Amino acid sequence: MMDKYGQSLVNNASRLDAVTDACGKITKLATVIVEDNSKSATIALLRKLSDAVDNSKYKIEVKRAAQIVNSSLIEFYGYSTIQKICNPTEEMDEDTRTLQDLLDELNALIGLEKVKNKVYDLIAYQKVQKLRREKNLYSAKRTLHLAFTGNPGTGKTTVARIVGRIYKQIGLLSKGHFVEASRTDLIAGYQGQTALKVKKVIEQAKGGVLFIDEAYSITENDHSDSYGRECLTELTKALEDYREDLIVIVAGYTEPMHKFFESNPGLKSRFNTFIEFDDYSTNELDEILISMCKNNDYILDAEAKEKIHLYFEEQTSSKNENFANGRLVRNLYDDLAMNHARRVINITNPGSQELSTIKAEDFIFVVDEDEED
Repeated sequence: MMDKYGQSLVNNASRLDAVTDACGKITKLATVIVEDNSKSATIALLRKLSDAVDNSKYKIEVKRAAQIVNSSLIEFYGYSTIQKICNPTEEMDEDTRTLQDLLDELNALIGLEKVKNKVYDLIAYQKVQKLRREKNLYSAKRTLHLAFTGNPGTGKTTVARIVGRIYKQIGLLSKGHFVEASRTDLIAGYQGQTALKVKKVIEQAKGGVLFIDEAYSITENDHSDSYGRECLTELTKALEDYREDLIVIVAGYTEPMHKFFESNPGLKSRFNTFIEFDDYSTNELDEILISMCKNNDYILDAEAKEKIHLYFEEQTSSKNENFANGRLVRNLYDDLAMNHARRVINITNPGSQELSTIKAEDFIFVVDEDEED
């Protein structure tokens, strides 16, 4: 998203475009500067500003418009410099978790047994390959890149973060940090600029994990999307060039992900490991909700547990491909906490038990609201 200084620069450049008949060239330069902090675009824009101010053929309003763009450019770079000082992109490694801590955290995730076993296998394989290299034994050049498939809310992002830190602990990544990107972070509005955006994101992610959710959105317009193809070309190159110190994890719904890879054999060949995240069972959804309540000092009474269990059973039996899994639980928890507050606020001097116990009547409102939708 553009900050107000970037937006001001682009808007003022557009006005200068209009009074100089520059056919959008000045606006394009300003946009590239805002999106990529491009030095070459900055120099080119400054030359155009200098020409507008110094050239006698231009009237006073053109010179004033050029001066306004110049001021906007200075404000933009001043603001972006301060932002970098206050929020450095170079992530400080303050994570003190040991390998065992991370494995315990992975193991503590509810459900996901197939996923956990796959990750344990990956860790064992990579650790043994590292030991083989140290003994000058042949080690297969297997890429670290992963593809996660499954419905939303199944823990894909959480597992991706843990995997990055684990790979840092076993010496496969230099930083282990996590960068999440979407189509808008990777694809620019002008031909030729997408490659620069992809390179910028790759540069930020080097040494850690680049996580791209709903990766198939990169080519959402199929064959007509030249920007998407430009992005995939650059991304595929990066997968190979930085394979020693970068993990790219792509994720999304199962079927679209399969189609995405089938239509891009060059990309598919860079991914050795595909992990399917199954939907949560009714009992696992119960566990997630109880854990969420416990972490926030709430408890469910017996009747509430029973009604919510039946609700989860109904949701899991009638689910479609958009079944929300953990997000369903999160939304339910938020509603329960709000409904509990609506009820308890009417109690005079409520005690700890009343302030922490969610009852079946707090859930009735949730069901009623859902049925009205």
